[in-house]
Amino acid sequence: MQIIGPEIEARLDWIALTDALAAGHELPRAQVADSFLYRGDDTLLTRSAWIDGLGLAVKPATVFPGNPGAGRPMVNGVVNLLDDVTGQLEALVDFHLVTKWKTAGDSLLSARRLARKDARRVLVIGAGNVAASMVAAYRALIPDAQVTVWNRTTASAEALAQRVGAKAAADLEPAVRDAEIIATTTMSTAPLLHGDWLSPGTHVDLIGAYRPDMREADDEVLRRARLFVDSRATTIGHIGEVQIPLDQGVIAETDIVADFYDLPAGAYSRRSDDEITVAKNGGGAHLDLMTAKYIQSVANA
Repeated sequence: MQIIGPEIEARLDWIALTDALAAGHELPRAQVADSFLYRGDDTLLTRSAWIDGLGLAVKPATVFPGNPGAGRPMVNGVVNLLDDVTGQLEALVDFHLVTKWKTAGDSLLSARRLARKDARRVLVIGAGNVAASMVAAYRALIPDAQVTVWNRTTASAEALAQRVGAKAAADLEPAVRDAEIIATTTMSTAPLLHGDWLSPGTHVDLIGAYRPDMREADDEVLRRARLFVDSRATTIGHIGEVQIPLDQGVIAETDIVADFYDLPAGAYSRRSDDEITVAKNGGGAHLDLMTAKYIQSVANA
């Protein structure tokens, strides 16, 4: 049984990960399940996935809001990889490593398929860990990307921009109007990104909203764009970014053009240089499994 930790990260590759995610969606559709346990404000979330031909993953995550006050991470856990044939434990993979690469890799795969090939101007909204990962991921796809960071707290945007060699924007609207690729990586419950600001040909990766009450984009973003999701099963009925406009009649389920299981048929793609594309990153244990298996393959190479 292997234990794979963060020391492997220097050998990982963003483009290779997106290839692994695309290959994983050529296999039979994943079975996924989530369970929750609570003690006051503390939560145990267990995400499980089984992909026939690839294996099984169980990812328990503890969310203890009091930890940061004591200098400890709020979220902790481990990814258990189990053999597809025998069900035996194969590896324990670092939780934070899998989560980081899965989250950014998911949206990078969307950008590879949906962003214009000549896109260079990238805007990252937010200044946390996911924002930093998205800068690294986009630069793997676009080495000469011109990256701008915006955050509600300007000092945080400036700090991230300095750390990753980007520039900080003081005002969001002009930064959005100038961007060709946009990633939203916030914890916002009310829309920050307005569809009226989007220029023709823009691609948007919506990442931050993960609860039924969270949104980062307003209705006009969805009205103007062709809408894609990584998984219908983990977004419809689960994430406010998609479900709230569905419930309000702003969009219909038929407006979701494709998810990653439509990649082999070529449906997850841009049709023209002028259209606006939006991809909602909903995550899911099947993506944790695909990412952890990619990390394991690198560790064993």
